[in-house]
Amino acid sequence: MIGNPVSDKGRGAKVGERVRGLLEAAGAEYGFDVLDLTGASFDDSLARARAHAAEYDHLVVVGGDGMIALGANAVGTSGIPLGIVAIGSGNDFARGLKLPIDRVDVAVEGIVGAIVRGSHLDVDMGHVTSLPGGRAVDPSTGAEIGPSDGSDGSDGSGDADGDAPAPVPIDRYYAGMLSCGLDSSINDRANHSRLPNGKLRYLAAALVELTRMKRYGYRIRVTMADGTVDEREVVTPLLTVANSRHIGGGIELAPYSRFADGLLDLVWARHVPNALECVEAVSKAYGDRLLGCRCLDWRRIREIEIDRASEGDEPPVLMADGEYVGYLPVRVSVRPRALRVLVPPAVAAEESRRTEIALDDMLARDGRDPETGAFADGR
Repeated sequence: MIGNPVSDKGRGAKVGERVRGLLEAAGAEYGFDVLDLTGASFDDSLARARAHAAEYDHLVVVGGDGMIALGANAVGTSGIPLGIVAIGSGNDFARGLKLPIDRVDVAVEGIVGAIVRGSHLDVDMGHVTSLPGGRAVDPSTGAEIGPSDGSDGSDGSGDADGDAPAPVPIDRYYAGMLSCGLDSSINDRANHSRLPNGKLRYLAAALVELTRMKRYGYRIRVTMADGTVDEREVVTPLLTVANSRHIGGGIELAPYSRFADGLLDLVWARHVPNALECVEAVSKAYGDRLLGCRCLDWRRIREIEIDRASEGDEPPVLMADGEYVGYLPVRVSVRPRALRVLVPPAVAAEESRRTEIALDDMLARDGRDPETGAFADGR
């Protein structure tokens, strides 16, 4: 297991101790041991999880979406199941899977039951890698990070001519959403908020950022669901590459998303919304009707390359699952069913019922073409 002892002014440490005790009690009954790999930081915990991967059969993370990002990067593509005790400020990935939120005992009971029964769900992940010029940042703070520490085989020094060392490239998996515009600036502001409640933080941050909305410039090359390629420049306040449905403590930004369809969902704003469009979007934000708003566009994709466009404002630092990722340019691709998540059988059954027929019904309701994703009336 991995906890987050620095979260919520020390509350994370207490919850981590509680989860460990519950797991140890269950282990005594069902015959498994508990290894606590909690480190001093995101990178430290991730390194410990990877270094000890041969010693555990399941990984349980305790916290919010950032801890799920840690778990995804620790065990994604390995087949080792990930258990989630969701006690963070957003809990959006857990919310999408209908896992318990802020209910520690219930969450642990469900995880133990899934371990005993072998119940899990294989879900897609997004994979972000740098294109030439892209660079990673510290996932917890967003601060610039130095050159390699040598773990990749380099000596961490500059080149032979004494030039500054190359930036550290991005190589990150994510389970929820990659935020590239307004949603990233909102998340960044919420991370620095002193408000106590997660939803309140995001709402307050959103209200501030909406009043100073920027027009970010992107050059994108998109491989669509059918394999066709679309290249364009877009100037927009919002660009998101989603694998799950929720963001910002429950906002359903990508309601058409499916966890195991082998695709990602590209959502962007067609233009800077006016006051009436903002009111409409806010009114639909916590249901599954947000993409019925005419100011938003959507496509199902397999891969996207994102770079800075010649026009528009400089895009902000990219964020995924509530953690900082880095700066453009990047390539984002889907890794189908690469993350195994421990879930109760009822949760697995519920997700399987989210069929393509149900998706087509949602698209028809919102007036979107099921093939292209555009509004069917062409407007």
